[in-house]
Amino acid sequence: MTIFGKLFNASIEDPSVSISSPDVLRLIEGGQSVAGVTVSESKSLAMPAVWRSVNLIAGTVASLPLHAYRSDGASRTIVSTGRAAELLANPHPDMTPMEFWETVITHMLLWGNGYIWLGRDEIGRLRELWPIHPGRVKVGRTSKMGTKVYSIDGGAQVFTDYEILHLPAFGYDGVCGVSPIRIARQGIGLAMAAEQYAAQLFGGGSLATGILQTEQRLTPKQAEDILDRWKKRQTGLSSAHGTVVLDAGAKFHQLTIPPGDAQFLESRGFQVEEIARIFGVPPHMLMATDKATSWGTGIEQQTIGWVVFTLRTWLTRIEQRFSRILKPEQVYAHYSVEGLLRGDSAQRAAFYKEMWYLGAFSTNDILALEERGPVPGGDARYRPLNMGQLGSYDSTPLTGGTTNA
Repeated sequence: MTIFGKLFNASIEDPSVSISSPDVLRLIEGGQSVAGVTVSESKSLAMPAVWRSVNLIAGTVASLPLHAYRSDGASRTIVSTGRAAELLANPHPDMTPMEFWETVITHMLLWGNGYIWLGRDEIGRLRELWPIHPGRVKVGRTSKMGTKVYSIDGGAQVFTDYEILHLPAFGYDGVCGVSPIRIARQGIGLAMAAEQYAAQLFGGGSLATGILQTEQRLTPKQAEDILDRWKKRQTGLSSAHGTVVLDAGAKFHQLTIPPGDAQFLESRGFQVEEIARIFGVPPHMLMATDKATSWGTGIEQQTIGWVVFTLRTWLTRIEQRFSRILKPEQVYAHYSVEGLLRGDSAQRAAFYKEMWYLGAFSTNDILALEERGPVPGGDARYRPLNMGQLGSYDSTPLTGGTTNA
């Protein structure tokens, strides 16, 4: 079997992998929480708040444009040709860039580590990128300050950073990132246990509206007849506020949800807030708007804070790590956060206007960001006529409305 076959086709169904292997047991069992629920990275996605948080961050980051830039002094230009640009535009043979990065970022969010196999040609040039499931990778160093090495599926062969790109999330040993699911197992386990309890509460009939009780012993047919008559008298608008006559000594007892269960169901909202804290997502983005308005500047500021304090950390991790594998080309990877304005034409227009007004963007710069062709004379940049040169004592406005970039 080729090395690619060993890396990407092996599974726990492989007869060479012992069923008692610690890796297999860890994969199957996950971690037990005090609440009695098994919590693992994969199973945690069954919790809607975890699913939404991971889907939101991974999907948002993966959808942002990721370009290769070349630095030449103070100049920064997008590289549209060459191996680096091709690799960012088409990293995987059959996965789109969105699908590829969404998978890798999901691994980082759940397992705390993303691993990518660096597919190279015969002379060492990067050709393709393959995501590797974090559960299959072990990472360490050859010594206390030695080279980082990787083992896949418990194999004896080790790989280095030349073969594998490691994208660690937050960690504390300088080697691996930490899985937030493992760290916050108790909180997520409590949320999953509450989910199961609520399902059993409804599914077990504990929320029945009432009980029809009689002191007489009824046959199944008699019981069905009484129940059928009760439903006919109670169902429909014409029966609203009507009086029901019961025979055979039948009595109706109204049931309400026990106060403890009612309070428990309300407390489930707190677990959504806990998961929002774990992933750094504002509660309103998890559709939890009961304690905040869904409109206004408050929500808008929370969203901006999410971009600045949560998304930026993930973008920077990927940019810095990915830039390393683009060497020896003098380029680096950088996300275009302006892509977040793609769905908001008003904010996008206001941003372009301000940048054009300051002379930072030309007309053709804006057209390029909107994926439109350039226009003649569109490379000129403008500044207001009533602005003087910074630091000049001459209060006379500068003349000449145009200046070249």
